[in-house]
Amino acid sequence: MKILVVGGGGREHAIIMKLAESPKVEKLYCTPGNGGISRYAECFDVSATDIEGVVALAKKLEVDMVAVAPDDPLVMGMVDALNAEGIMTFGPCKSAAIIEGSKVFSKELMKKYNIPTAFYEVFSDSEAAIAYLKKQNSYPAVIKADGLALGKGVIIAQNEEEAVEAVKSMIDGKQFGESSSTVVIEEFLTGPEVSVLSFTDGKTVVPMISSMDHKRAYDNDEGLNTGGMGTVAPNPHYTGEIAKECMEKIFIPTMNAMNSEGRTFKGCLYFGLMITPKGPKVIEYNCRFGDPETQVVLPLLDADLCEIFEAIYNGTLADVDIKWKKGYCTCVVMASGGYPQSYPKGLEMSGMDDKGQVEGAFVYHAGTKYDDGKFFTNGGRVIGVTATGETLPEALERSYKAVEKISFDKAHYRRDIGKRAMEALN
Repeated sequence: MKILVVGGGGREHAIIMKLAESPKVEKLYCTPGNGGISRYAECFDVSATDIEGVVALAKKLEVDMVAVAPDDPLVMGMVDALNAEGIMTFGPCKSAAIIEGSKVFSKELMKKYNIPTAFYEVFSDSEAAIAYLKKQNSYPAVIKADGLALGKGVIIAQNEEEAVEAVKSMIDGKQFGESSSTVVIEEFLTGPEVSVLSFTDGKTVVPMISSMDHKRAYDNDEGLNTGGMGTVAPNPHYTGEIAKECMEKIFIPTMNAMNSEGRTFKGCLYFGLMITPKGPKVIEYNCRFGDPETQVVLPLLDADLCEIFEAIYNGTLADVDIKWKKGYCTCVVMASGGYPQSYPKGLEMSGMDDKGQVEGAFVYHAGTKYDDGKFFTNGGRVIGVTATGETLPEALERSYKAVEKISFDKAHYRRDIGKRAMEALN
């Protein structure tokens, strides 16, 4: 099969490397791709949000399947456009992708179908939102932009002043454009966070191995929220008992709820969970593989990803035997100095061996460019240095050993990835 993957980050690199293992796959393409991806897939200069451009490219290349990985094109309806041309596509259609495209939709879905989540209210008027915050007078308070905001549309306000500022900058200041003209104000939940990606064809839901993300820019979970500075899998807080509860109260009910709404979800449905003292609750849904969770989940997949994608499209996921490898996988993100705010691009990188020069490690490229035999930085999150190991300490040691061998000016990474997971295991 010839497969085109849409997107250009670390997640897409991980998907491509897993697809490359399949005996069914003959040729891989990616658009727009990046420096690392270009070594394994032929890359094209069509933006991931250019629906007409991607459809035209898929037809020109005569591909057998397109995998749409990022949230924006899914929410915009790229899968619908490809399906209309008779092209097999992995990813949810527009009507199902709204589960991530609108926080208001997802919260109301959970309320309607009794799926456990945080208490919330919705506002499009800043004065009404501020009056509500003052009346509740409960902090921290969680303020979320309704639409997509590159994973940065959530502010956890520690006091009234921060909450008022967040509401004004989102609703009045259009901090995230139209995405924040409506906001959701939620109660603050406590407990360990868990990410669970799942395969679903709308009839069967197969959870993948759990993972733990590290969102804050600096050690000890300090600094601004980012798209993710590192991940470990599996997440030690996600026990067999909790997995069973999530399946019964969250995963299957969500799939069924989407079917009841006439919005059957086929693709990768991501559950962002909080294990609260009152049991697991949903913090958020994503309509696609998470980034950088994919980089630690897919290396542990002991099955043919191409076969899974085909089965989801055909509605035969129940027939696929999906197994997982034993052990752990860890990913440390090396970012540009200044991320998630302003940062330079085009810095030359050294030590860029695919395997991270360490046995058991692999370097997933997120924001790189490959030119004349050299790699250059080309984004905020530059690479995800990933490693597997029989134990969590072994995997982490390999990831950090590989990080030490790679360098570029003002490279920034957290030095405590996996620390919370290690504490949970001890």
